[in-house]
Amino acid sequence: MISMAKPLIGQEEIDAVTEVMKSGMIASGAVVTEFEQTFSQYITMPYGVATSNGTTALHAALLGLGIGEGDKVLTTPFTFIASSNSILFNRAIPVFIDIDRDSYLIDLDKVESYLEQNNNGSVKAILVVHLFGLACDMPRLMTIAEKYNVKVIEDCAQSHGAEIDGVKAGSFGDASCFSFYPTKNMTTSEGGIALFKDKNIAETARKYVNHGRVDQYKHDVLGFNYRMTNICAAIGLVQLNKLPKMNDARRKNAAIYDRLLADNPCIKTPVVAPAYKHVYHQYTITLNGVERDDVQSLLAENDIGSAVVYPFSMTEQEFYADKSECEDDSIARELSKKVLSLPVHPSLTDENIEKVCSVLNTLKLTSKQN
Repeated sequence: MISMAKPLIGQEEIDAVTEVMKSGMIASGAVVTEFEQTFSQYITMPYGVATSNGTTALHAALLGLGIGEGDKVLTTPFTFIASSNSILFNRAIPVFIDIDRDSYLIDLDKVESYLEQNNNGSVKAILVVHLFGLACDMPRLMTIAEKYNVKVIEDCAQSHGAEIDGVKAGSFGDASCFSFYPTKNMTTSEGGIALFKDKNIAETARKYVNHGRVDQYKHDVLGFNYRMTNICAAIGLVQLNKLPKMNDARRKNAAIYDRLLADNPCIKTPVVAPAYKHVYHQYTITLNGVERDDVQSLLAENDIGSAVVYPFSMTEQEFYADKSECEDDSIARELSKKVLSLPVHPSLTDENIEKVCSVLNTLKLTSKQN
């Protein structure tokens, strides 16, 4: 079976965990601090606060930035629910802005248009998601944010090591957040981190992550237990060292897909501008003229995994009906019915990818191509 995801865990990670276990210091401690510092340096952000997962990192970042009840936060409707849930955790209001058809990322023309029309101070932040391993146009977004005096949080759960003109995703905004779930480009088993430019904001977030604590038994805000463990951090330190090679493998695999699927009339492969380094957390195609269920069935018959990421726009979550705002998400809704993600993880062989492409290249148009 050609699987959709496979974490690369080797003897180095096992040895690192064993060392922590033998030390007896298995909860949050010095290894977590080392991971915070090392990962922050890798992204080139000054301050890092490790957390229990990517969702808690987002929550902590928004708390640190002072996003609160009634504040509006612009974000994408085409992502995992954790991005917008973190806004709701702060009793703020997600405002969903439609996506760009080629990149699947939030449409910055529409972001700017919304801010022009709603320039009344209600929008406090933009939570941008770097989706599938491709970064949003952060230089332009930061210019927009500065013009309208809004904070920027980068959701980098799928973009560890992605770059724009050699500058890493996660280093542009006021805060950035990463997930280290096992399917991500690197893992700590479970875990996350929030990175900050401002020391005071980072320390505020750190308090929220650790029960609101200012010393052992003094607490001055209502905090949470969102701490990372030394065990997770030990895995993360090893994985971070491996990340560049793992990303190179993903990019090599994607290049094979690009080449072998280039002439397939049923498939639109990912679009990447020259200045961008895509790290392919997902290799996501858009299907045209074929039924997605039929394509997935064909792949499954040939022992090939695939995934629909994501099957609907966030506005189609019934829970969000009275908790969010959205003027238009027609492109997100349309593409959610056409996207399909293919295996791209570092464990794949060239032969694996060639097999996937061979199967996909048997597809025939069954309806008028869009």
